[in-house]
Amino acid sequence: MEEHRAKSLLRRPDGAPVRVLVVDDEPDVTEVLERVLTGEGWDVRTAADGLSALASARDFRPDAVVLDWMLPDLDGLQVLRELRREADDVCVLFLTARDAVEDRITGITAGGDDYVTKPYSLEEVLARLRGLLRRAGMAAEPGENRLSVGDLTMDEEAREVRRGGVNVDLSRTEFELLRFLMRNPRRVLSKEQILDRVWAYDFGGRAHIVELYISYLRKKIDAGRPPMIHTVRGVGYVLKGPT
Repeated sequence: MEEHRAKSLLRRPDGAPVRVLVVDDEPDVTEVLERVLTGEGWDVRTAADGLSALASARDFRPDAVVLDWMLPDLDGLQVLRELRREADDVCVLFLTARDAVEDRITGITAGGDDYVTKPYSLEEVLARLRGLLRRAGMAAEPGENRLSVGDLTMDEEAREVRRGGVNVDLSRTEFELLRFLMRNPRRVLSKEQILDRVWAYDFGGRAHIVELYISYLRKKIDAGRPPMIHTVRGVGYVLKGPT
């Protein structure tokens, strides 16, 4: 069989969908995250300010909250403190433009579980959320951490990639791009889809960055071996095992 992946979705222990609350005052951010997280089979709600987030959390009782720091009313730290008072076990992932080391320390010290800065990779946000939910015992997905296509394998948690049993060293962005390709084997992905998923809004449609990183991946994945990353002219790229 050319590719194999466990088909089960990350679920709560009771079998219900994972519940995630996304809090950000930028509509583009909440729209993209809602679409991607819903695509994971999760139940997603959004809020554009702190007070709405707290009201929604009381009603929705999320398993995880993706939280912006800079909101129009309460700031993210205030929202976090209130969330912790009412639901101490909720997983909180800060997603913010505040990228100073002191801000990261403040966010984690205040009770945040993880911290991702904008601009971000949607694949990274998903991976961080999955990791938080698993470690907290809030959800489980058997076999989720390993992907394989042909003789190419990826351990998502250990961040290890091998081709034919040989280790392949990838940069963070190369890893996220390959992860997206491996999660969609034999599916042609457009440059726009790849930009949206791997780079979110950071590169604003500059498709040349996709071409550049595809070339980087080819040099590491396909060099001296039967090619797995193929160009579909005028459409995009597809990953499939050697024929």
